[in-house]
Amino acid sequence: MQHVDICINGAGPVGATLACRLAASGLKILLIDRAPLPDMEHPSLDGRAYAIAEGSRRMLQAAGIWQNLPGPSQPIRSITISDGRPGEAASPHGLRFSPDDAPVENGDPTPFGWMIEARDLRAALNQTLTSHKGALDIAAPETGTFTFETDHVAITLGSGARYKAALVIAAEGRQSPLRQQAGIMVTRLPYNQCGLISIIHHDRPHEGRALEHFLPQGPFARLPLPPTDEHPHRSAIVWAESTKRAERFYALDDAAFTSAIMQRLGDDVGSATPVGRRWIYPLSAQYAQRYIAPRLALAGDSAHGLHPIAGQGLNVGFKDIIALTELIEECFANGGDLGGADLLHRYQRRVRPGNMAVMAACDGLERLFGNDNPVLRFGRDLGLGAMNRLPALRRAFVKKAMGL
Repeated sequence: MQHVDICINGAGPVGATLACRLAASGLKILLIDRAPLPDMEHPSLDGRAYAIAEGSRRMLQAAGIWQNLPGPSQPIRSITISDGRPGEAASPHGLRFSPDDAPVENGDPTPFGWMIEARDLRAALNQTLTSHKGALDIAAPETGTFTFETDHVAITLGSGARYKAALVIAAEGRQSPLRQQAGIMVTRLPYNQCGLISIIHHDRPHEGRALEHFLPQGPFARLPLPPTDEHPHRSAIVWAESTKRAERFYALDDAAFTSAIMQRLGDDVGSATPVGRRWIYPLSAQYAQRYIAPRLALAGDSAHGLHPIAGQGLNVGFKDIIALTELIEECFANGGDLGGADLLHRYQRRVRPGNMAVMAACDGLERLFGNDNPVLRFGRDLGLGAMNRLPALRRAFVKKAMGL
C-alpha cells in the first residue's frame, strides 16, 4: 500500500489546480480522474471561456499554472451593466465600472478580471501537473473505491493499486459520488433555463470591456477575448433563455442565430458574426448542506453550483482552494493531522457562509432582473443609477468581486 498525504478525486479545474498548489507545497498527492487528461484539451469538448478574478489569478500564478497558459489572456478593464428588452435600446439607467473603480498597484489600475478559454486553462493545468512528478501521482483514466477509517482513508484503484491518505477532497462536479457516499444532502434550485455559448467576431474592438445585459428571458453577456490572427476582435457570448426557447435558438441556422445575437447585443461593438460551433448547457444552482464528513472535504461544484449570471462559479471554487491550501499548509508545517476534524471544521466555517452569500446574490439577481414587471424595472433602474453615482460603493463592490 502506497502512502500519500491527500487524495483528490476529480481533475477538473478545481481539483487539478488544488493538486498543483499542494504539490508545490511539498505534500504527496494522489489525483484521480475517470477521463484521460490529454483528451480534456480537445477544443471540441468545451466552448466555455472563464472570467478569472484577480484573486484567483494570483492563486493560479502561485500554483505555477498561469505561467503555462498556451495563449494570451484578456484583461477585463471595464464592465457595463444594462437592463432592457431584445431589439430595444438599453435603459439609460445603466451601471459602468471603469478603471477608476479598480485598486491601483504600481501606479496602474488592476484589471477586474481576466478572460481565458477553457481549453487553454486545461492545457496549462496538464502541463503543470506533469511538472510535479515526484510529489504527485496521477491516476487517469481511473476510478477509486474509498473506505473511510477513523485515522485514514483506504483507496483502491480499478487497476488494483492501493493507497492510504489522511484526507480525501471531492472535486468531482455536481453529481459528486463521494458526497453521495458520505450521505451529504443537496438542495437544488432549478431555473428551467439553458445557457447558449458562442464565440463572435465583431467590427469594433472591445477595448477590454465586458457587457452584462439583463433581459426578461435571462441575462446576455459579452465577454472580451484575446485576438487571433484571423479574428482580431473576439468576444464570448453567454446567453440564458428558458429551456424550450434556448433549444429553438440553438437549432437556428447561422443567419437567424446571428440576428438573434444582434437583437440582444445592439450596437455595443458593431456587427457581430458567430465563429465556429455553438454550445448549450442546462442551468441550475445547488448547494451541499455541509462541506465535510470524517476525512472528507468537498470543493468546487461538489459543494456548490451557481447560476452563471455573475460569472462567479469557478472563482468560488478557487476560493475553496485558497482556504484549503492555507489550512493544510499550516497543519502540515505544524505536524498536525491533515484529515482531522479541527481542520475540516475550520475549512467549512471559513468558506461556506461566504459561498452561500454569493449564491443568494446570484439567485436574487436572476429573480430580480429575469422578468418584465414594470414596478421591478423601475426599482432596478433606480438601484443601478444610484450605484453609478456612488464611487465609494462601486470601489468596495469591485474589490470584493475581485477576491482581494
